[in-house]
Amino acid sequence: MSQGRPHHLEGRSSIKDIAQAAGVSHSTVSRALHDSALISHATRERVKAMAAEMGYIPNAVARSLQAQRSGTVGLVLTSLTDPFFADVMAGVDESAGKAGLSMFVAASHNEPEREMEIIETFHRRRVDGIIVAASRLTSRYHDRLARIRVPIVLVNQHAEDSPGFHAVAFDEKAGAHLAVRHLVTLGHRRIGYLGLGNRQRSNALRLEGYQDALAEAALSLDPAWARVIAETEIGTQDDTDVGERAMPALLEGGVTAVFCYNDRVAVGALLACRGLGAEVPRQVSLVGFDDLELARWLSPPLTTVQQPRLAMGSAAVGVMLDLLEGQEGRDVLLSPVLVRRASTAPPSA
Repeated sequence: MSQGRPHHLEGRSSIKDIAQAAGVSHSTVSRALHDSALISHATRERVKAMAAEMGYIPNAVARSLQAQRSGTVGLVLTSLTDPFFADVMAGVDESAGKAGLSMFVAASHNEPEREMEIIETFHRRRVDGIIVAASRLTSRYHDRLARIRVPIVLVNQHAEDSPGFHAVAFDEKAGAHLAVRHLVTLGHRRIGYLGLGNRQRSNALRLEGYQDALAEAALSLDPAWARVIAETEIGTQDDTDVGERAMPALLEGGVTAVFCYNDRVAVGALLACRGLGAEVPRQVSLVGFDDLELARWLSPPLTTVQQPRLAMGSAAVGVMLDLLEGQEGRDVLLSPVLVRRASTAPPSA
């Protein structure tokens, strides 16, 4: 018997006992005992050896529940064509695959009722857990959600009035603050914001980060410089179309830089600038949000706030697995990184 480990335990050892002795988390022990590929081979072997030494006997009920699992997870996306959600899906797929789970995918098209119906359909198909990206569900769906007997994890929820599930989120306010502070540091004083009203929660956070950065720099905010396109005005338009149609008004307002809600809005803003003969970044600087693959291939390449989309999908699977294994739920908040490219520069004289 190794030194430092208990020589004798009164009664049956638990996962908590093994975790404490091994210096790892409860979820790491549970996954190691279930041969999860998310845990390294060396750690799995070390945990198993310690469990055997401590006389650990798996709970019969837990074993029974494990046997009843379907080995599937349901993923609800707002769109199957949006490159942002494609990367989130890839992160979910990779981590779910390592945990031995297959994935069902469906799109809600930003419709809360359809989103709820998909969740109910997944539940009827006996998935082990459900991950919802950019959820629009509010507390008005509480009664229907209460009937869902599997873990639900949200990724970047968009509803202001959330039903209160565990979530993986990105610090959107901090990301917006980074973007605008970058423009302030370059010397810009007339900085605009181009937002989307059909993403209420995330738009509010990004607008707040924009406003805070301006206030921190003691810059005035002209209401005409902050344009949030109403949901009714957006309709079925693509984000790029919204950016292209809204950007001319900001240029007319005299801004020298614009922080855009996301990269696709920034693409539209860039197209509008080209159409109006406003050179980027010589006459106006543009910053996006997300760091989609297309951002680096634009001309000029787009300065943007990077969201770790693969990590978001992977983290959501991790939270779901913890819940499936009886661990306490947790929320995950990921930090932003500003990617500086050629679409931003000091304002011209």
